[in-house]
Amino acid sequence: MAAFARLLERLFWPARKEEEAEEEEGEGRRTPHGPQFLLDAPRCAQRPHGGAAASWGLRFGASAAQGWRAHMEDAHCAWLALPGLPPGWAFFAVLDGHGGSRAALFGARHLPGHVLEALGPAPGEPEGVCEALRRAFLSADARLRALWPRGEPGGSTAVALLVSPRFLYLAHCGDSRAVLSRAGAVAFSTEDHRPLRPRERERIHDAGGTIRRRRLEGSLAVSRALGDFAYKEAPGRPPELQLVSAEPEVTALARQAEDEFMLLASDGVWDAMSGAALAELVASRLCLGLAPELLCAQLLDTCLCKGSLDNMTCILVCFPGAPRPHEEAIRKEQELDAVLGRRVAELCSSAQEPPSLNTVFRTLASEDIHDLPPGGGVYCKAAVIAEAYSQLCQASGERREKGQNRAGQPTGTHSSSALDLKT
Repeated sequence: MAAFARLLERLFWPARKEEEAEEEEGEGRRTPHGPQFLLDAPRCAQRPHGGAAASWGLRFGASAAQGWRAHMEDAHCAWLALPGLPPGWAFFAVLDGHGGSRAALFGARHLPGHVLEALGPAPGEPEGVCEALRRAFLSADARLRALWPRGEPGGSTAVALLVSPRFLYLAHCGDSRAVLSRAGAVAFSTEDHRPLRPRERERIHDAGGTIRRRRLEGSLAVSRALGDFAYKEAPGRPPELQLVSAEPEVTALARQAEDEFMLLASDGVWDAMSGAALAELVASRLCLGLAPELLCAQLLDTCLCKGSLDNMTCILVCFPGAPRPHEEAIRKEQELDAVLGRRVAELCSSAQEPPSLNTVFRTLASEDIHDLPPGGGVYCKAAVIAEAYSQLCQASGERREKGQNRAGQPTGTHSSSALDLKT
């Protein structure tokens, strides 16, 4: 893990951080406390977790990473069973705060309760459930406003999945997204709420707002969110018609036997990979028998390596039709790991000067290596490469120690296979 963290520190980041700073300055993206400065090194620590409801074939995994951001503003929640409802109902949500974490944390803690209250003991499907989700988001936002200190800035996007035995309900506001994989392909994905979307633009203009540099009032990149109450002050207009609305876009999808999994994630994940690429990567890892929570952690590591500079959170919900472990896929993955390990050793032993881990990774990224994970490529194997490099460094250090005589002086000879690697 230490080697992997060092790789992330050095891989692409000086240039990317400069680009990000220029973008924020040019677009006027500001938090209430100034620019969203990036850390000098990413915070890679994760606490993946998951669970399963075997009686109705539902599994989930979740993980989050602070990454390069100075503060963690994401939050999430997962309920495999909902009190008062029959077996087979579950609720999951990912929230991405901006201008602080308060709105996201509130949503993770209290949105499920608002959903349960709106559903009641016998929700009518699908229309009644769709309306209940809409009311739940708006009532949660109203409750947050009542608790929020007047003038306090900040808000949170949200994407939620409500599972019933017959339907999958998606409710989202902002740019946290969800994708459904069905029969090996993306069957549905949410669409971000941006100010330039026709319906969003019309509502903003009707409420007296402007759009500059693709942002609401030149500042906010999303047009729907919990919180952001400074943009919800247009007189005489209901909550769903304000400059920023907490009204979710709700979709009901009839469940099918071919449904494989649903991935919910904050925009830090989508910044690095497309929905199709993520679906491919998830499917390939499920074929290896990777638990959903460990898969989520690997996915976030991959996005870090591919250049995401934002907080990242993802929840993977697997249905009975999800890909199962496949012996051939497992065998190929083991062979790939062995090939990468040998190639790392070759690169280190063939160079006159010990190459850095970053150089080794860049070289491998430029090569045509067979059977790399679809969607993730060599970035998905960064931890394997870093571990192989770290083991070579450790072995080299041990050999150097054995090359010392009892007086502590070098013997003057080195094995031709000994590597003097620097980390």
